[in-house]
Amino acid sequence: MPAVSRRAALALVALAFVAALLVGRFRASSASGGTPAAAAPASTTVLPPPAPARLLVHVVGAVRHPGVYQLADGARARDAVAAAGGATHRAALDGLNLAARVADGEQVVVPVRGAAGGASGAAGGTVVDLNSATAEQLDALPGIGPATAAKIVAYRQQHGAFHSLSELDAVPGIGAGRIAQLKGLVVPP
Repeated sequence: MPAVSRRAALALVALAFVAALLVGRFRASSASGGTPAAAAPASTTVLPPPAPARLLVHVVGAVRHPGVYQLADGARARDAVAAAGGATHRAALDGLNLAARVADGEQVVVPVRGAAGGASGAAGGTVVDLNSATAEQLDALPGIGPATAAKIVAYRQQHGAFHSLSELDAVPGIGAGRIAQLKGLVVPP
């Protein structure tokens, strides 16, 4: 075997080092999508966090400042009442489900104690808010059974808030006679 000069040996080592460096760089670039790491742009863009979704809710009845208020997504009826300055001393808060989530475009009615169409209904019970009542609360209404109560809740979840009692006509199983029975017992009227 012929003797390799020192200079040739150093050249071979340098060539092997360069080859190893190129192979490493090629592997790194193919793992990152084909662009060598050194050629990637060094700029980073910081995006602001997304703005929270907002709801517009109309608060009326026994509150200090009735009006339209902007609330955060996921707000409850109690948040709507608080945004309207809180309930007045005449409010019948037991006629409103304060824990119910509010929907965009919904009207939150805070009933007035003893007022016709307010907290006392025709049968002496509390008025039920069609937009926040549970299926159990709806089931307690005359002529509304568990199946119809579930249909009302499902309709409300799919189509949004009721704006008038007459909109119940769109719920399967509820007609003009049933709506007449519910006058004064539910809000919105």
